[in-house]
Amino acid sequence: MTCQTTRKGIHARIPGLLCVAVLCGILTAGLWPFQRPPNGVTWLENENGLRLAGRATLWSSGSFQTNGQQDEESRSLELWLQPALTRGSSTILSFSAPENPLQLSAYQYHSVFILKRVIQGGQRRNTTIGIEGVLRQARPVFITVTSGPHQTAIYVEGVLNRVFPQTQLGQDFTGQLIVGTSPVDDASWSGQLRGLAIYEQELTAAQVLKHYETWTTEGRPELSDGERAIALYLFSEHSGNVVHNALLGGIELLIPQRYALVHQRFLEPFWQEYKPNWTYLEDILVNITGFIPLGFFFCAYWSSARPIKRTVLLTTLLGFVVSLTIELLQSHLPTRDSGTTDLITNTLGTFLGTRLYDLRVARVLFAKIYSG
Repeated sequence: MTCQTTRKGIHARIPGLLCVAVLCGILTAGLWPFQRPPNGVTWLENENGLRLAGRATLWSSGSFQTNGQQDEESRSLELWLQPALTRGSSTILSFSAPENPLQLSAYQYHSVFILKRVIQGGQRRNTTIGIEGVLRQARPVFITVTSGPHQTAIYVEGVLNRVFPQTQLGQDFTGQLIVGTSPVDDASWSGQLRGLAIYEQELTAAQVLKHYETWTTEGRPELSDGERAIALYLFSEHSGNVVHNALLGGIELLIPQRYALVHQRFLEPFWQEYKPNWTYLEDILVNITGFIPLGFFFCAYWSSARPIKRTVLLTTLLGFVVSLTIELLQSHLPTRDSGTTDLITNTLGTFLGTRLYDLRVARVLFAKIYSG
């Protein structure tokens, strides 16, 4: 009699244990890892520069501002780097502001160097320019971007590669500088960063060539009188968590101990998350399928083991609350995305799980588990 009673007690607890197991599994899948990963930025051993690997980032200690002069539309950027990979897409650096996190970004897409400007306003307008075949694995490359009132030009190894007429990016070289990943997405770039400089002017072809030659032979550009550099990072410290600006009183670059996104998205609207590709559809199917067990087992538990009213409604509401909790916590984890698409699809999956329990075969199976 005692053994039979014990067995019945064990079987009576099975539905509740199944619910707990499903809930723990969903929370683990949605929140793993539970902390920010270590920042993958290290100093090169025998030469100036940083190595970025895995998830890595650094950012400026302050924001770059316009100079308030008539030529404020003129800016130049010098970037000396060596990609580690030539596949996929990653963010090399961005100029970011709270009201426009993706103001201006430099990307690597396979071997393509891309500059993209985003303008926030009544209508979101993007400008994208780039050059192909310049970012090759394990090969250093020196890229100069000059932008003035009439055009933007991209130079490679001191030589003009392409001109983009009627494209002005000068005013977008402002805000906080984020290096190594996107301000809003987990899109880390891997490789070596050997030099970085920003100028409040549109460098001439002669200046670009001279800077390339002195950067690559002496480790720093030879600046002449009248060249208005506002940031010059030589990466010559070889240790520590600060990259000093070689210009007196300039903005420094900070290397955080752990990887983080400066403007991580919070419950991004589903219409902005939409992407017309197979990966997006796969994510939707995974999110729906992953919450079906939650709807099935909790609906079964509240229908048989612990009967309550409006089982379907309360179970679906539980799925929404669990999903919302995950999305809120994901907004603090740089390796995860916080969006409303998951909120919708997870709730739908929970509801489909409750409908699955309505099937006769599912009810019979659960009754056998419960009764023992």
